[in-house]
Amino acid sequence: MNWLEALILGIIQGLTEFLPISSSGHLELAKAMFGVEAESSLMFTVAVHAATVLSTIIVFRKDIGQLFVGFFSKGHTDEKSYVFKLLLSMIPVGIVALLSKDEISTLFNGNIIFVGSMLLVTALLLTFSYFRRNGTRSIGWLDSFIIGIAQAVAVIPGISRSGATIATGMIIGNKPTELAKFSFLMVIIPILGETFLDLVSGDLFSSSIGMIPIILGFVAAFVSGLFACKLMINIVKKGKLIWFALYCLIAGLTAIIIGII
Repeated sequence: MNWLEALILGIIQGLTEFLPISSSGHLELAKAMFGVEAESSLMFTVAVHAATVLSTIIVFRKDIGQLFVGFFSKGHTDEKSYVFKLLLSMIPVGIVALLSKDEISTLFNGNIIFVGSMLLVTALLLTFSYFRRNGTRSIGWLDSFIIGIAQAVAVIPGISRSGATIATGMIIGNKPTELAKFSFLMVIIPILGETFLDLVSGDLFSSSIGMIPIILGFVAAFVSGLFACKLMINIVKKGKLIWFALYCLIAGLTAIIIGII
């Protein structure tokens, strides 16, 4: 991987982690185009995911600070309930990560026809959410778990994590104004946990990629992530995800055609 490929992949990760068009799917497509081997890009993948977590923390720093203070305050607080709802939403993806992460990665790695098909599934979800964009219910305990299931399903490349969680929340009637914040905060601990598991495995430092491409990818993902996160918050509040559905439809069909050819 050269510095230009690292820059492009970093930008793709930063934008697609927050925009509902599947970061994993786009990274798989980009790696296939550039000829980057998955084994040699593990450290790079971890770096760009860490960059998007950092951008999330910066964008929501005030909210995170309020949650932290409220959680450790005496008595019952809204912040404690919110944190426990976030933790509840993380259970499904945690189970999937512990039981079948490697199997999923091996099964779908480099299969752009499958990735394209899953982009079509994302397009379908986003389309359904468009017709349910006027939800009025706050995120409850059951809602949190259902949204968490959507996040677990989104470990499949091509299904957008943010798209699946936000669209699912809209479909079950939650307020769009609450969903972007909840969706982006609920991914922080799972990504940090995945990074920890990669560190423990020892495979992380077997990367053949130099430090310059990794640093460039990290910076690119962080800057583009900041932009995409702020943009997505405004888009979700307006409930206008239909254009991303159209994009995923076009991208999915293109990937399938390329894969067949």
